[in-house]
Amino acid sequence: MNWTTFAALLMRDAHVARRNILTLFLQTMLQPLLFVFVFGQVMTRSGLMTDAYKSMLLPGIIAVTMVMAGVQAVSVPIIIELLTKEIEDRLLAPMGTRWLAVEKIVAGVVQALLAGAVVLPAAWLMMGRHIGVSFAHPGQFVAVMLLVALLASAGGLALGCSVKQAHLGLIFSLILGPMIMFGCAYYPWSALGSFPILQMVVLVNPVVYASEGLRGTLAPQVPHMPVLLVIAVLVGIDIALIAFGMNRFQHKTVK
Repeated sequence: MNWTTFAALLMRDAHVARRNILTLFLQTMLQPLLFVFVFGQVMTRSGLMTDAYKSMLLPGIIAVTMVMAGVQAVSVPIIIELLTKEIEDRLLAPMGTRWLAVEKIVAGVVQALLAGAVVLPAAWLMMGRHIGVSFAHPGQFVAVMLLVALLASAGGLALGCSVKQAHLGLIFSLILGPMIMFGCAYYPWSALGSFPILQMVVLVNPVVYASEGLRGTLAPQVPHMPVLLVIAVLVGIDIALIAFGMNRFQHKTVK
């Protein structure tokens, strides 16, 4: 594998992302930051919610931001490149087809991590310093962040190679929207105890493990799933999504 070519393609994707930085920011960051402001400031200052809700909310917001950023960063360019045949130019690069898919996954991981990293200081500015998060388990936090970023990026690859451009908006509204609402981003998984059937059904939703994993590492005082269990599940989901996404990419590009 030609690592110089791999790095060049990665730098090209980084250049495109920098050129569209405002659009990317509005697409991935605006809604999460509005949630932070409304629930972290308006609802708590008015007394409708306690200050403790901030520490429960923030990890979920980071998870949602990373998932949306990674999925959009990979799926949308792939769909456009397949539609315009631009992907054929990339296939001429001196590297295997699967490595081209790996490059797209790596680019998506970087964008998802950057999006998640931006939310935390923004939340400090909007909510105040005392938001009840800590970095007492840095190793677990880094592991969960990487796995969530990989989940988003690999999911974007699988989505981009499986959905037509005309159906992309429908997928985001009918599938990704409910996945986020029932992904335990705005409440802990234990809060669904009053709905036992729903509590079991949502366990098929990868966003649940992203939210619960970040909650367990950033705000361990809040009810959450065991972090090691979450890490194990995320590893399994990531492997499955990578395998499926790369096979779909191979099928779409190799005729």
